[in-house]
Amino acid sequence: MSPDDIKKRIVNEIKARAYDDKYIDRNEEREIVLISAELGVTVESALAALNQVCDEFGYVLESRVQKQIEDQLATAAGNDGKIDRREFDLIFGNVKRAMAGKKPDRDIKKMIVRTMDDTGHNKVRTGWFSDWYAALKKELGV
Repeated sequence: MSPDDIKKRIVNEIKARAYDDKYIDRNEEREIVLISAELGVTVESALAALNQVCDEFGYVLESRVQKQIEDQLATAAGNDGKIDRREFDLIFGNVKRAMAGKKPDRDIKKMIVRTMDDTGHNKVRTGWFSDWYAALKKELGV
């Protein structure tokens, strides 16, 4: 297979997975990398092609959004190691814009809460009589 044929095949695989929802989740990303590896393409080249195609066609790449959440949580927790409700809402707004309507608000909040738990940024600043984070987790069923 020529390099142009390989490139065309990878682009078609990406388009096929993002056709219906314009969203590439982690499983679809893994499938694309595996197909690329079978074609003799390095992981780095496959990921670069994936990023390029997503930028070109306006597809949302879940791993990119996940990285954005992790970076913003680290920044928000930076000074005192705690995240308050205002910071959470700011992160939510940024991620919602990045998602471009591909996921509902509830799923975005779940993604942020899971990331908070996974990265250890789950220490929150609470009010005197309320724990917004515990209430949010209960509401989301997380």
